[in-house]
Amino acid sequence: MAWATWSMSSLKLALPPIAPTTSHPSVRFPTSLSSGPLKPHPLLSLSSGDSSCFGSLLTVIDNGSKFFAMRHGRKVPKLNRPPDQRRALLRSLTTQLLKYGRIKTTRARASAMRKYVDKMITLAKDGSLHKRRQALGFIYEKQIVHALFAEVPERYGERDGGYTRIIRTLPRRGDNAPMAYIELV
Repeated sequence: MAWATWSMSSLKLALPPIAPTTSHPSVRFPTSLSSGPLKPHPLLSLSSGDSSCFGSLLTVIDNGSKFFAMRHGRKVPKLNRPPDQRRALLRSLTTQLLKYGRIKTTRARASAMRKYVDKMITLAKDGSLHKRRQALGFIYEKQIVHALFAEVPERYGERDGGYTRIIRTLPRRGDNAPMAYIELV
């Protein structure tokens, strides 16, 4: 087998020539700093009659991917689900925690669910009919709501928040997801 040595000049000859683009002939970038007159900024030297302004200067790369903006200040955990599925998941997890007192789930779900469990317990502490109907609209099982409103005032009467505890445990086998127990205090 014969080994060929490639040089840069032979590679340049093998490739097709690159045609220079002449979309804006008035735009020229300075090649070196000289003591001559100042040249205008390339974006400011566009003609005012050009309707596309500097749209033709920017190269658009469309690779079919979605554009996601940064989520500054948005504290809602998405849990990799659309909003309706996310709400149903949090409702079912809240129902199960209030039913069994302690459940095992992923850490992200546990920390997202904590807010809703605390809200349901706060509603039950008030005990009014309006708060009961709000809880019935969120929790899936009616018997859990009635037991919650009967038990919560004496159990959490003096406590102001912090009704749940998250205990970290070993990662899940299979996908190594961080797991945790969440329980009522």
